[in-house]
Amino acid sequence: MKQTFRRTVLVAAIAMGAAWGAGAGAQEIKIGGLATLEGPFAVPGQDSMRGIELALSEANYTAGGKKITLIKASSNANPDVAVNAARKLVEQDKVDILIGPLSGSEGLAVKDYAKTQPNTTFVNGSSAAQDTTLRDPASNFYRFSTDGAQWMAGLGEYVYKTKGYKKVAIVAEDYSFPYTQVLGFMLPFCQAGGKVPEKFWVPIGNKDYSSVIAKLPQDVDAIYVALGGADAINFLTQYQQAGGNKPLIGGSITVDQTVLGSKGRIRDSVIGVPSAGPIADSWDNPKWKAFVAAYKKKFPDGLPSPSLFAHAYYIETKAVLAALDQTKGDLSGGQAKFRQTLSKLKLDTPTGMVSLDENRQAIADIFLTEVAVGQGGALFNKVIRVIPQVNQELNMDKQKFLALGPVSRTNPECK
Repeated sequence: MKQTFRRTVLVAAIAMGAAWGAGAGAQEIKIGGLATLEGPFAVPGQDSMRGIELALSEANYTAGGKKITLIKASSNANPDVAVNAARKLVEQDKVDILIGPLSGSEGLAVKDYAKTQPNTTFVNGSSAAQDTTLRDPASNFYRFSTDGAQWMAGLGEYVYKTKGYKKVAIVAEDYSFPYTQVLGFMLPFCQAGGKVPEKFWVPIGNKDYSSVIAKLPQDVDAIYVALGGADAINFLTQYQQAGGNKPLIGGSITVDQTVLGSKGRIRDSVIGVPSAGPIADSWDNPKWKAFVAAYKKKFPDGLPSPSLFAHAYYIETKAVLAALDQTKGDLSGGQAKFRQTLSKLKLDTPTGMVSLDENRQAIADIFLTEVAVGQGGALFNKVIRVIPQVNQELNMDKQKFLALGPVSRTNPECK
């Protein structure tokens, strides 16, 4: 009889422990951090993890009165690899919340995977492809960082009206994020009267740009470049070596600190390059300055200034921590209270207020910038102006924006 009683108590205790592990009684919350720690975007991936770690360290690795454990996983910008890494975090490591991934097509793939895991909350990293949230979103996927089209707000009009560039060729990586960036640049540029006669799409990880550079048309006013990480450094270096003399326009990650902070010989080709994105290195705002100072203190071997990848992962993590604090870490009932809180969260960030739309997509300020030389010769993005509270439809009528169709190699066009 005693033995039966003990067995019953043991089974009950195990069941209760399992319930606590998934709900309000858990004393530990597991967060998975997924980024590209390998491949052409390894440097951005490393800075992404700095963003997560900074946010968690500021909270002393606690939220809602509970301990936070971070479990890291690596991808390489390949969607299948990203999903496999996400699967390990969710199904083997049993994370409660997953933050990531970094790259555009990875985000689309992880969004689809999220639909098969309704008990886990997925919060974006820096992945910025448009349709991660705009079309067929996952109800358990949240993005507090803006997408690649939003990042381009103000740039198309600026280069047409202020720089006087009327005809532009495009060089970009051949996947969903650059498609999104190109749309964000081209819509206002073409509406202003600009033309884009040719686009050159290159694979991620391309090392030799000589054939692309040789084919660039000479009758354009400038070249818009949407390449990131090692791809951007290789192109900029080779373009300079080939004697390329056309003015450049930068995609957000082309002139991010992961590129500007590199040791490559790209200085002359990027000084003065206009761009736009979710951050500006020189923004004269106390909260931004505090964020930069905290980043430099914690990571003295990091970049000269936090990259947009560190910023995105930091913001996403801060949102998770804020929602956990507000709900006292209650993840019971399929994380219902936590998700409801996330959906309604208004987050005061180092770059301004962020809120979510009905698709759980960020609405936030965007920065129009130009590359400049700072103290000690370091390159940075100086603020030209701030475009306030840009939504995913670029503040257009939503139905008209959706009618434009999904972004692609050929959408949009204005030859």
